[in-house]
Amino acid sequence: MDPAEVLRREAGRDETRRANAAFWDAYAPGYQREHLPELGETSFVWCPEGVTEDEARLLGDVGGRRVLDVGCGGGQTTRWLAERGADVVGFDLSAEQLRLARAMGGARVVRADAEALPFADGTFDLACSAYGALPFVADSARVMREVARVLRPGGRWVFSVTHPFRWCFPDDPTERGLTVSASYFDRTPYVEQDERGTALYVEHHRTFGDRVRDVVGAGLTILDVVEPEWPDGHETTYAQWGPLRGRLLPGTAIWVTESRG
Repeated sequence: MDPAEVLRREAGRDETRRANAAFWDAYAPGYQREHLPELGETSFVWCPEGVTEDEARLLGDVGGRRVLDVGCGGGQTTRWLAERGADVVGFDLSAEQLRLARAMGGARVVRADAEALPFADGTFDLACSAYGALPFVADSARVMREVARVLRPGGRWVFSVTHPFRWCFPDDPTERGLTVSASYFDRTPYVEQDERGTALYVEHHRTFGDRVRDVVGAGLTILDVVEPEWPDGHETTYAQWGPLRGRLLPGTAIWVTESRG
């Protein structure tokens, strides 16, 4: 359903969860059709800039490690990890994304909410998320605490999200997207809603400082933050990401963290 209105307004946990579960259930088949040519059925791509785990090695050796794939979508990353010997489980809020993941095979996936993980303490050696879950939850700090809880001491949690600086600019990969249109400090969620005011899609913004506080407050240590540059010869435009803005403005932040136990 196309939104009747796009605006910035408050949206709590329950409204956010309902809207985004329904959105991804409806959008999942189209999303997979659109992106399957670039992602394939098995891949681990951290961001639209094209950074892959094969080259970045942010998780280290995954063979024999218990891994949690947070917001796994169609399971491309889950399968990539399994093929490299990881004991991996992926989860997502969208039942339709998980149905498609199972249909493609080779991925062990469950339906779960990132703010309330159905796993015991210290279950996993590693956790990862490539643009999954975190933009679509109302309480990022709660997700960090949940991931930290299910990691063993010394376990690594690596996740990629839209660079917070991008929140200042319109979602437009052309020159129109180079002019600041919003305050970096405005945390009001982005909401698409229908004519009755029912949210159809919700995305939440955190500043760099917010993200640091969420991570550290969960008992995690920040090892690195990778801000990928737009690579030469990469001319693909994806949503707000593209070569024009990518060569001028950061588009992604990849956070590398570790559980203190």
